[in-house]
Amino acid sequence: MTERVHRLSRGEARRIAVQAQLLDQPRSGQPRPGSVLEVVRHLTMLQVEPTAAVAPSADVVLWSRLGSAYDPAELEELVASQQLIDLDQRLRPREDLALFRAEMRHWPGRPPLKDWQERTLAWVEANEACRIDVLETLRQDGPLPLSALPDTCAVPWRSSGWNNAKNVKMLVGLMVERGEVARAGREGREVLWDLAERVYPDDPVPDLESALRERAERRLRALGLARPRAPVTPGEPNDVGEAGEPAVIEGVPGRWRVDPTLLDRPFAGRVALLSPLDRLVFDRKRMTELFEFDYQLEMYKPAAQRRWGYWAMPVLVRDRLVGKLDATADRAEGELRIDALHEDEPLDADRDAVEAEVDDLARWLGLEPVWL
Repeated sequence: MTERVHRLSRGEARRIAVQAQLLDQPRSGQPRPGSVLEVVRHLTMLQVEPTAAVAPSADVVLWSRLGSAYDPAELEELVASQQLIDLDQRLRPREDLALFRAEMRHWPGRPPLKDWQERTLAWVEANEACRIDVLETLRQDGPLPLSALPDTCAVPWRSSGWNNAKNVKMLVGLMVERGEVARAGREGREVLWDLAERVYPDDPVPDLESALRERAERRLRALGLARPRAPVTPGEPNDVGEAGEPAVIEGVPGRWRVDPTLLDRPFAGRVALLSPLDRLVFDRKRMTELFEFDYQLEMYKPAAQRRWGYWAMPVLVRDRLVGKLDATADRAEGELRIDALHEDEPLDADRDAVEAEVDDLARWLGLEPVWL
C-alpha cells in the first residue's frame, strides 16, 4: 500500500520543527515542560559543551525551554545520580542506554566492514594487552582521568592530525564504542572514566534493528521532520530512515519524513534565544532549507573574520530565525554585555519582545544587561 505523501509549505515545516523542539508557546491551559528530565527525555539528548561565553550550551538549551525557573543544579543532580548519562558528550536518559548498547555489541559494525573499520579493528586487536591493562586499572581504581590510565600500546595510533600517537585517548574512545568504558563524571574540566558496567543500567538490550528503529522514531519526534537519509555525522544522526510519514516541502527539493502527530496542530509562537548548538539549528543544512537562515558558529574563527560574534545566539521569533545576539557574560563585572543584535529581518514590532527575552536571560544569569 502506497503511503500518503504530506505536502507542506515551508512555513508549515518550520512550525512543525519549532513545536517538536518545545520552542513554541504552550497551547492554552498547558504549561511549559515541568522538569529538566522531561525536556531531555523529549529531546532525546543534551549536548555537553563547556564553553560558557554566556552559559554552557546545555544550560542555555534548558533555559530556552523551561524559562528562568530552570536551575542548573537540577541538571547537575540528574547527572550525579546517573538519571542522565554522558555518552559521547551527549547527556541521555538512563533508560535509553540499552538502545545504544545494542549497537555497541556489533562494534565495529555489521559486515561487510569498510576499510577504515577493518583498520580500526586491527589496531585494537594489536593492542589487546593495553586494552586489558586499562580495564584492570579502572576495575581496581576507577573512576580515573585519562592521564591515570596506562599506555602499554604495542602499536601507536597513526594519523595525519592532532590525534597522532595519542594512544590511550584513541583506545578509550574505541572502548566506549565497544561498550566497555564510559564517562563517569568530571574532576574540574577533566573527564573521569570507569567501567561501563558501573555506569550503564543493566537493562535488557533489544536486537539491533529494533534499537535503531526506536532511536529513529524518537529522533523524529524531537525534530518534527527530517530527511530519511543524510550524510553520516558523529554522535547523533540527522536522518530518521522510514520513521514517521513521507512529506515534501514546497520550494525544497527531495523527500522528508514528518511526525504525523504534529500535522495541523495549532501553533502559537514566542521569542527564544538559542544556543549555537541548539538542535533546531545544529543541522546547518536543514536549518538553511527550512529557515533560510545564514549562520555558523564563529568561536573557532580569528576575531577579525567573525561577522556575528564569538558565540552569537540565533534569535527565534515565532517560526522565523530573524537574527543573532552577540552577548558575553562578564561575571567579574556582574554584566551581560550585549555587543550587537544583528537583524537578518527587521524586528519592528517584535523588538520589545526580543529585548525582554535578553533581559530575562540576564536575570537568570544574575547579571545586569548592558547594551553597547
